[in-house]
Amino acid sequence: MKHLNKIALVTGANRGIGFAIAKGLLQKGLTVIATSRSETNSKTSIEQLSLYGDLRYCQLDVTRLESIHACVDFVDTEFGKLDVLINNAGINYDTWHNALNANLEEVRNTFDTNMYGPWQSIQALLPLLQKSDHGANIVNVSSGAGALDAQTGGTPGYSLSKLALNGLTLQLANQLQSYNIRVNAVCPGWVRTDMGGSGATKSPEEGADTIIWTALFDSHGPTGKFFRNRTEIAY
Repeated sequence: MKHLNKIALVTGANRGIGFAIAKGLLQKGLTVIATSRSETNSKTSIEQLSLYGDLRYCQLDVTRLESIHACVDFVDTEFGKLDVLINNAGINYDTWHNALNANLEEVRNTFDTNMYGPWQSIQALLPLLQKSDHGANIVNVSSGAGALDAQTGGTPGYSLSKLALNGLTLQLANQLQSYNIRVNAVCPGWVRTDMGGSGATKSPEEGADTIIWTALFDSHGPTGKFFRNRTEIAY
């Protein structure tokens, strides 16, 4: 049976910005598939999110293809389409090394989640995104640390993985434009999360605002752009 509501999938939705994104989309009337690496560690978050609307949960580790394919099967069986994909799951703001002394194994692990995770998720979910009634939105949660002029040599795993994610956003935006699928990147800013720390200037809800805004672009909305505070910024 065709599902009339918009369906959104949010990776890393069990805490921080991901939780705020899922909550905000639910409050706007979307059906939200919240995902996280560990179902056991997410039970309390999922129970809280379910109070805000039509929430479904699917375990998803974006670094494992078998987990991604299981999630695709879940979305296909439940809804037969996907309207919004928000690649939020991210790790490792690696302040403890730099480009000269970087532990490259750690950098590779960071890329697995921050860049290859979104890439292989998009590839696997593309057939369902193509079935969106009015064209789908893909939002890659990036960072100002991934901007070209921010490459000072610090946080090498995180910064370079986000730089690569920005490049991927541009490539996919060009490839998917003819399918009426928009692909954009968003920097949420410095947000009070486990990664951002308690001294950050934004709440998770404030960090999620532009991501939600971008996720709801209509068929005439922009693609291949990089946003912060609902304003386009330079890659």
